Amino acid sequence: MSRAARLDSAHITPSAHYTGYVWYRHHLADESFVTPFGRLAHAALAPVNWGARLAFGLDVERFLLQRHLLIDALLRQAIEQHGVRQVVEIACGLSPRGRRFCSRYPDLRYLEADLPHMAARKRLLLHEEGWLDARHQVRPVDILVEQGGNDLQALFSGLDREAPVLVITEGLVNYFALPVIESFWTRLAAQLRVFPSATYLTDLYPDLREHPRYRQLRWGIDIVGRLTRGRYYLHYAGEQAMVEGFGGCGFTEVRVHDPQELDAALRDAWPALVRVVEARIL
Repeated sequence: MSRAARLDSAHITPSAHYTGYVWYRHHLADESFVTPFGRLAHAALAPVNWGARLAFGLDVERFLLQRHLLIDALLRQAIEQHGVRQVVEIACGLSPRGRRFCSRYPDLRYLEADLPHMAARKRLLLHEEGWLDARHQVRPVDILVEQGGNDLQALFSGLDREAPVLVITEGLVNYFALPVIESFWTRLAAQLRVFPSATYLTDLYPDLREHPRYRQLRWGIDIVGRLTRGRYYLHYAGEQAMVEGFGGCGFTEVRVHDPQELDAALRDAWPALVRVVEARIL
């Protein structure tokens, strides 16, 4: 793996702290998920978010809630209607989803994973709150590693190969150039083929050049890149390109969800920017 690819892995953690505070602000997480850095980052970005909302109708927190709640809805559907009992959330950061879903579904096994230092922090947090047990665990993973102790094969090694599985990544894929993230998706699809059925949920910001707020969106994306000391890539030109892209990585059934299909409360005057991809292997 190249030095540039290795450096890319480090760009995700600052946003994890920020989103951890956003989930708390919107009553999706306990206060234990809040870090001083997350609180500080949110305060520092509040004027920028206010200005973008006032001038352009763009609200970063709304984008985050749209993707988070839509993934939650699709996960509930998979558990309640399709019998999913094991979930893997890669790049879990300070997401409260594992805690919330384990509390709601007593038979659910939830495996959270992130880069080693972030996984250690998340494991300590859950341990101190008494939330870690045999069915809710945290492990290290690096999606850029193709073999070794922190690769995908090691992450999936302890799962039940006779039962369906669902994998989530949230707030991850747009930090990587398309060839890099497609390599991850291809390796992920290969790991998921051993299960009787598998579903992958991820948020994705496509390159919506026809969106009425595209120029402002691009400006906001550049700011995010500076704050995270990396770049923020927009993948695929539209939903059909997304379907074809995931199909090319080995997924057999692909659906693209718009947050505005979920609930009227999530609808904006302008079309939603984020999409959630539901890619399955049957």
